[in-house]
Amino acid sequence: MKNSAIKKKQHKQSTQRPVFSKVLQKSGLSFWAMAPLLLGVIGLVGLFQVLVTPKMLASLFRGNSLLDTLIGTLIGSIAAGNPIVSYLIGGELLGQGISLYAVSAFILSWVTLGFIQLPAEVEVFGGHFTLYRNILSFIFTMLIAALTTLTLQVLS
Repeated sequence: MKNSAIKKKQHKQSTQRPVFSKVLQKSGLSFWAMAPLLLGVIGLVGLFQVLVTPKMLASLFRGNSLLDTLIGTLIGSIAAGNPIVSYLIGGELLGQGISLYAVSAFILSWVTLGFIQLPAEVEVFGGHFTLYRNILSFIFTMLIAALTTLTLQVLS
C-alpha cells in the first residue's frame, strides 16, 4: 500500500515538471515578444516626467472644484507614471495652491489610468477589458477624489 502511494506521488511529480518548464518557456517567449512595446511605454513615461514640470501642470487648473477634478483626472491619465513621483508632484501642486480635488484626482488617475500605456494594455489584456477598465477607473477616480476631499473637510 505504501509503495503504490509513493509511486503515484513520484509519477505525479515527474509529470508536473515538464509542464512547468513548458509554461516557463511560453511565458519567456511572450515577454520577449512584448519587450519592445514595454520599452517604448517606459520611454514615453520617462520623457513625460522629464519634460512636464509641476508649474506647467499648475497653470492648467482654474479654481472650480468640479472642473479641477476633471482636469486633474485627465492630466493624470495622460501623465501615467510611478506612484512615488505622483506624490512629489502632488505636494508641489498643493504648495502652489491647487485644490485638493484636483490633486487627489491627479494622483489617482496617474496611478490607475494611463493613456500612454494603452497600446501595451490592449496587447496584453485585450481591447474590451482595457476599455472597460479605463472607463471604470476614470469614473471612480473622479468619485474617490471628491469623496476624499469631502471626508477631509468633514474631519477637520
